[in-house]
Amino acid sequence: MQLLEVGNDPKLRKEFLLLPVRLYKNNDYWIRPLDKDIEAIFDPKTNKYFEHGECTRWVATNEGGQIVGRIAAFIDHRIILTNNDQPTGGVGFFECNQDQSVAFALFEQAKSWLQAQGIEAMDGPINFGDRDRRWGLLVQGYDKEPLYGMDYHFEYYKAFFENYGFQEYFKQFTYWLPIPEEEVRKVISASVLERSARIQRMPGYEFRHVEKKNLAKYAEDFRLVYNLAWANHLSTGEISKEHALELMKRMKPIMEEELMWFGYFEDRPIAFFIVLPDLNQLFKHVNGKLNWIGLTKMLYHKIMKTNKKAFGVIFGTIPEFQGRGVESAISLAFGNIAWITPDFQYKTIELNWVGDFNIKMVRFSKMLGGVVSKTHATYRYLFDRTKEFKKHPTI
Repeated sequence: MQLLEVGNDPKLRKEFLLLPVRLYKNNDYWIRPLDKDIEAIFDPKTNKYFEHGECTRWVATNEGGQIVGRIAAFIDHRIILTNNDQPTGGVGFFECNQDQSVAFALFEQAKSWLQAQGIEAMDGPINFGDRDRRWGLLVQGYDKEPLYGMDYHFEYYKAFFENYGFQEYFKQFTYWLPIPEEEVRKVISASVLERSARIQRMPGYEFRHVEKKNLAKYAEDFRLVYNLAWANHLSTGEISKEHALELMKRMKPIMEEELMWFGYFEDRPIAFFIVLPDLNQLFKHVNGKLNWIGLTKMLYHKIMKTNKKAFGVIFGTIPEFQGRGVESAISLAFGNIAWITPDFQYKTIELNWVGDFNIKMVRFSKMLGGVVSKTHATYRYLFDRTKEFKKHPTI
């Protein structure tokens, strides 16, 4: 077996993309990511994390020269010590044939590279980028298609990580919910309906969906709420005005105004419920490429409205308004629009990335009637094997 650093070698970059295509060719649930999305992560021109971090990747070959595994390792220097007892880096984009020795060799290569940079632990599999994409190993829900930006994995990967010595740092749940009113009322907690009605009656509260013509305003509202509600908990730091606007612009082509909601008190932004169409329901038809054939297929499915699944990206309320019923009200604001719209396209929603450390959000997802459809685990490996392992703190 040989490990080759991908670097800028065009052949190895292509093999990095094609390995999972070969591995999952007989799997009914895996959806091939867009090649351009993966390559953008490893391109300093398109991934701004290179401004404060570094990244490299390898492929493993067998004796016959066939690619049988891959992995990437990365460091975000801004957060290596945020909420950590030791400098912590990351590994991701792990794929491997069913050979534990190959997996261990890839883990060892990533560990050695990180150690050389002064890192003392690694989380994985994670992304060299924002936490909403490609974060965690699928450990439950192998009979479900992945949401856009999330990864599907073979069941045997779990044993590879745990046998090497990775320990579960936290889990991320994906909750499945119906959208039609008659189905929602069968599963939602009565307290959610009561709290929503109470907030709606109180003066000062207002809930509005996004308007693309005012995208800069909603980008700033998102930034204000995110930095108060999430920045400290996700170990990513606060986001800037430029980053927030960039995120909104990135979502604009797929954004549907009546899916994305903001909550206000006396015109001050206090909450958001960011929902998008699940693009995987379109991209699964294009085989990873948005060439003219792929674009034609995607446009057909978009026009025919074959996608019935919405994707709850992130949900947040600023601390001083948490527990007052704002979460219930903004959820029902979204639902009420869906219920009064004839032939509303979307029939289900999956709330993505609900961390097990976020007890309030886990409880609320269940109160909405959510059922766990998929579970991802983020693992941590301490290089000093005598050091005490600590799980992600509860928030």
